[in-house]
Amino acid sequence: MKVLITGLTGFVGSHLADYILANHPEAEISTLKRWRSPLDNISHILKKVAAYDADLNDLSSLIARLKEIKPDVIFHLAAQSYVTFSYVAPVETLATNVIGTANLLEAVRIAGIDPMIHICSSSEVYGQVKPDEVPIKETNPLRPASPYAVSKVAEDMLGLQYFIAYQLKTVRTRMFTHTGPRRGDVFAESNFAKQIASIEAGLQEPTVYVGNLDSIRTFTDVRDAVRAYWLLTEKFADGTIPAGEVYNIGGIETMTVGEMLDKLIGMSKVKGKVKIEVDKARLRPADVTRQIPSTDKFRAATGWQPVIPFQRTLQDLLDYWREKLAPR
Repeated sequence: MKVLITGLTGFVGSHLADYILANHPEAEISTLKRWRSPLDNISHILKKVAAYDADLNDLSSLIARLKEIKPDVIFHLAAQSYVTFSYVAPVETLATNVIGTANLLEAVRIAGIDPMIHICSSSEVYGQVKPDEVPIKETNPLRPASPYAVSKVAEDMLGLQYFIAYQLKTVRTRMFTHTGPRRGDVFAESNFAKQIASIEAGLQEPTVYVGNLDSIRTFTDVRDAVRAYWLLTEKFADGTIPAGEVYNIGGIETMTVGEMLDKLIGMSKVKGKVKIEVDKARLRPADVTRQIPSTDKFRAATGWQPVIPFQRTLQDLLDYWREKLAPR
């Protein structure tokens, strides 16, 4: 099987590649890269994947590469995924996520190939849900509250539209909050872990700077998330999952962001010695405060369930930052 992963150099993409290499070594993994793509997350597997120069915002490069690679499965994970940055740079976010996705789907169509295409949408498409809409189902109204969320609604709908119009074999997922080692330090749980590791190492005063701690999230370990993504392809292959469908994927560990921070501090070497301070720059113009998924549809189709305890996820994330910040 030939597998193409867009965004392989990123957080989720690198973990997906790790999972495939460990569990399905017969699969041939390819990715698209720009000359400036950071390779830190995949330095340990660089020789095991094929990287092709291309850009999602350049249709001709995509057509050429897809004709060359001829993938059986495409995991479309590449995106500008930082919600806060999308307020600063909405046009760049829309160009990367919407135009990039449209170019990829057009390239598949024009190249005349017929892969299964996983469109990685986001729980952010639901926006601020009402109390009686929890847990959130796939049929819930979409109320995007940020430029990033708007871009993901468009990406999601492009996946559906290309299935309806051209019978491209797209399947969309709306992943809820997921984290773990390699998570970018602009995301709350990873940023907190980095700050705590910095305090432990004497690189930061004993203050953790935070945004809104009252938002409720349901967390998933990224390694459970990528296992779900692979299972999606297996169930598509055996006919259990049809093209054109959409699925929520999420964990079972629900808590406020503040409770998550308390857990991180509790496993640190500086518990009882740090104070928490709100940084107004970390507050979003419009926040989504309640993200609790119904994953019944996906579980019924695949049998998937998360197996990694959130305590381990946080421990691994904290240890990741401790190692990154250790003197060389």
